[in-house]
Amino acid sequence: MQVWPGQAYPLGATYDGAGTNFAVFSEAADRVELCLLHDDGSETAVELRETDAFVRHAYLPGVMPGQRYGFRVHGPYAPERGLRCNSAKLLLDPYARAISGSIGWGEEVYGYHFGAPERRNDLDSAPHMMTSVVVNPYFDWGDDRRPRTEYHHTVIYEAHVKGLTMRHPGLPEELRGTYAALAHPAVIEHLTELGVTALEMMPVHQFVNDHRLVDMGLNNYWGYNTIGFFAPHNAYASWGDRGQQVLEFKSAVRALHEAGIEVILDVVYNHTAEGNHLGPTLSFRGLDNPSYYRLTDDPRYYMDTTGTGNSLLMRSPHVLQLIMDSLRYWVTEMHVDGFRFDLAATLARQFHEVDRLSSFFDLVQQDPVVSQVKLIAEPWDVGEGGYQVGNFPPLWTEWNGKYRDTVRDLWRGEPRTLAEFASRLTGSSDLYQDDGRRPLASINFVTCHDGFTMRDLVSYNHKHNDANGEDNRDGESHNRSWNCGVEGETDDPEVLALRVRQMRNFIATLMLSQGVPMLSHGDEFGRTQRGNNNAYCQDNELSWVPWPSADGGGEGDSVGDGGEGEGDGGSADAFADLPAFTRAMVWLRKDHPVFRRRRFFHGRPVEGTHDELSDIAWFTPEGREMTQRDWDSARAGALTVFLNGNAISEPGARGERITDDSFLLMVNASAEPLEFVVPVNHGRQWQVIVDTGQDDAVPDDGPKVDAGERVTLVDRSLAVLWRPA
Repeated sequence: MQVWPGQAYPLGATYDGAGTNFAVFSEAADRVELCLLHDDGSETAVELRETDAFVRHAYLPGVMPGQRYGFRVHGPYAPERGLRCNSAKLLLDPYARAISGSIGWGEEVYGYHFGAPERRNDLDSAPHMMTSVVVNPYFDWGDDRRPRTEYHHTVIYEAHVKGLTMRHPGLPEELRGTYAALAHPAVIEHLTELGVTALEMMPVHQFVNDHRLVDMGLNNYWGYNTIGFFAPHNAYASWGDRGQQVLEFKSAVRALHEAGIEVILDVVYNHTAEGNHLGPTLSFRGLDNPSYYRLTDDPRYYMDTTGTGNSLLMRSPHVLQLIMDSLRYWVTEMHVDGFRFDLAATLARQFHEVDRLSSFFDLVQQDPVVSQVKLIAEPWDVGEGGYQVGNFPPLWTEWNGKYRDTVRDLWRGEPRTLAEFASRLTGSSDLYQDDGRRPLASINFVTCHDGFTMRDLVSYNHKHNDANGEDNRDGESHNRSWNCGVEGETDDPEVLALRVRQMRNFIATLMLSQGVPMLSHGDEFGRTQRGNNNAYCQDNELSWVPWPSADGGGEGDSVGDGGEGEGDGGSADAFADLPAFTRAMVWLRKDHPVFRRRRFFHGRPVEGTHDELSDIAWFTPEGREMTQRDWDSARAGALTVFLNGNAISEPGARGERITDDSFLLMVNASAEPLEFVVPVNHGRQWQVIVDTGQDDAVPDDGPKVDAGERVTLVDRSLAVLWRPA
């Protein structure tokens, strides 16, 4: 075999049409071998003799796409010094563009012996390992264009590749659960009709099913256990894992773009699947443990601010390079439109504390590629001082956990939430205005993958996670949920009606709030996980979206194993109108710029609009303007909000003045029906266009009411009144 010197960059395996350049970083290694793996189980080892700044490299003519490979690192195994090199362990390339196979869990993939963790383990891991794959980078993107949807037009739909598509009755069985399913017209049609502009995919970087879960007969379904930051997860490919997963992912992105839907990836750069000091040796640990991981004062152990066993070392130039190279790759080569960063506070821990001026944010800010896409932070981790909502740099948007908590509290009847609810409804200026950010920095959500589904939020007071095998100890215990009087599923029509009303309240509040709304997949269908609020290991019908059947009646399949409690008892019909209501609320938002402002409200008349009315006004149910005493009232749970469509201060794309219709939002979060007086001097006549307390919640021709008249809202309901411009 010919071996040429090759180049130190780019890292990874780079095919150029005639051969492949291999490059890998390891400062800890004495020697590094590239192992070409053959289908008969044999391997050909090539020592990487050329070294530039600790990057070992070689070019191999004739090595084609589809070739499986790995590395063996010869060097010190001295855990007391943080070094864990072991040539018996076949290692994945940190820059692998594709990864084949899965891990066969056993002692062979660990660097120590199970009965004696202080003893080095020299069992060969190759027969039990996933392998890196050389890929063909060429793909016909055609006339693909990124939608580049501005934040004020964005509606995000968080979804799991497999969970969204596995039970869709309109998909061929061989495509369900795959990237190809996302590109299917049946899925895209639902997203476009719903009004979704961005699909936020739960992790699609190659991840690992944990040894513990596999032994329990479970899987790491969510995928927050990354081992390959450049490789699409191979189990989501419908036709092969020797590079086919790359082509299939690109095809899905191209199809979604053609429909005007952006692709946002949920990325996990805070830790890897290698776990703590008792975890397996799969890649980074064996290549250069102290360069990749944050170690404690005793370098045998790992600092863990993620709750997963390890944290990447964010002051290491090689870790920063890995992350930035990965981000650029997914933007330039895979055409994705943005990223949601899991446990992003960990990325800001350059030393110990969270630092918004850390090197990672500096690199992102100045990067001409990454700085131009959507950047969404999950602004917390499990370390000290990890809750950082409102504290990320101006380029970033954030999952607003305070929005989630406040909206849940209001609708379940918690006292002293009205004033904070007003702040969340109007874009959370208390969190974002002081550093120059605007309402669109707030990614608003009521539910997401982590926690109760929306239906479970109104059906359970307590988590029911026994199926996870941890005696119900896992998952959040304080969910700010309310079961409406009965724990779990019920046939009681009054309880079901209240639950549906509460779900309408959540959906309507989300779409009427300033900021960027995010829906969780299946909430529009009333998806339930039977009270499991931590379904990370439930790769079954408990977690998969229950699409309506092809004939339009009921769910496509029954809920399978892994659930809690009894069946639906026919209650699924109670949620049958939710998809139509969700669509109506999304499109109400899309049609009216007053609900998606780019600047915060002024609370006064806006200069240049020739309108004496304030851009926003707050009223008690009696129709008088709110006073500080009203805001401070512990039991206050109702108010009216006036949104003035004639007082929008920001200009349009061409500098034109934006005008819109005006609206009154009437919120009754109390446990009793209330009469609301339509405020005087803010419009002579209004029309009710939304009333979550009615079966026909979005009437075609709702009642008209004049200023000073009374509108009755049933307990725990919301109404929207409209006045044309």
